[in-house]
Amino acid sequence: MLPAVMFGGPSPEHDVSVLTGLQAARALTASGTRVEAIYWSKSGSLHQVDPGLEASDFADGVPRGATDIELGFGVDRGFAALGRMGRRRSLGIDVVLNCCHGGPGEDGTLQAALDLAGLRYTGPTHAGAALGMDKLAFSSLAAAVGLAVLPRAVLGPESPDPHFDGPYIVKPRFGGSSIGIEVVADVATARALRGSSPHLRDGGLVEPYLPDADDLEISVRTHPGVALSPIARPLRTVDGGRILSYGDKYLGGEGMASTPRELPAKIDGKVAAAVVDAATALVDVAGLRSLCRLDFLLDGDDLWVNEVNTVPGSLSLYLWEAAGASKADVLRSLLDEAAASLPRRFSAEGSDGRALRAAGSIASKLA
Repeated sequence: MLPAVMFGGPSPEHDVSVLTGLQAARALTASGTRVEAIYWSKSGSLHQVDPGLEASDFADGVPRGATDIELGFGVDRGFAALGRMGRRRSLGIDVVLNCCHGGPGEDGTLQAALDLAGLRYTGPTHAGAALGMDKLAFSSLAAAVGLAVLPRAVLGPESPDPHFDGPYIVKPRFGGSSIGIEVVADVATARALRGSSPHLRDGGLVEPYLPDADDLEISVRTHPGVALSPIARPLRTVDGGRILSYGDKYLGGEGMASTPRELPAKIDGKVAAAVVDAATALVDVAGLRSLCRLDFLLDGDDLWVNEVNTVPGSLSLYLWEAAGASKADVLRSLLDEAAASLPRRFSAEGSDGRALRAAGSIASKLA
């Protein structure tokens, strides 16, 4: 098995993804596991890079010494470098450790492409990724199985005003991290933000802002069986502490791993049990696979499911280290799970040409 760590991508979380990917590649390499490294640039091009590079090597884009590669489908499927006369040299990659946060790396786009290429990969399936990236769909699913969620309303040009009072949190409907999230006092401000923020272009949501609520997080692994990490309480220290901001999460130097947090969280045993029960219930119903992080909000005795991160920052390895597992062991477990899975197969069975032969001329159908 030859694994590749893939990171970057045309996403607002591109830089954070580079940090996660390089950390994963370094941990695996140091443990004796050979890996390739695939950098997905901001413009969408693919490059084979040295897995031992530093984050600063990517600050200006594609690093020096990178090899241009492509992802092929059909007969020429898989990752390959292009040589002279357009000849393809397969990289021999069998499985992809997906470290691409947000955007097409986490919304099902990359997953579907890897399916078409016949490759196996860590993280969610294309369907699980799309569900997890849609905050409205995921919270509606959680509510449908009896879990508590905050009310959410679509913020669109023709949508009615929210049925709950402000102040509000405005957030992208399709997006990870804390990028594009703002606290506003009223609906008019929320609508103005919807029209001006590039992060809300594809859709926005509003939900009640709870100034005294704490964030809680727990990671889920599905191999060799379902397992849960210790519960952590991230601490808000940047931007006045109104929300757990992008700066809180990612600007400490090591991505999510450097976020200030209370680990394990000092919370009531009943609250901890409720977090565990909710996380366990979501595994099957939300199609959670490989490794993910579930986020909750706690306000007094009230607990709500907030969202799922199907490709979490730093892959939540810091939560598993708190349980005594090394980064390399967790990463190898993810790769083993992916390697043991069957690549998705597509079939044209049933398409036998009879409908085409019986169709007559196309011109006659347009008349």
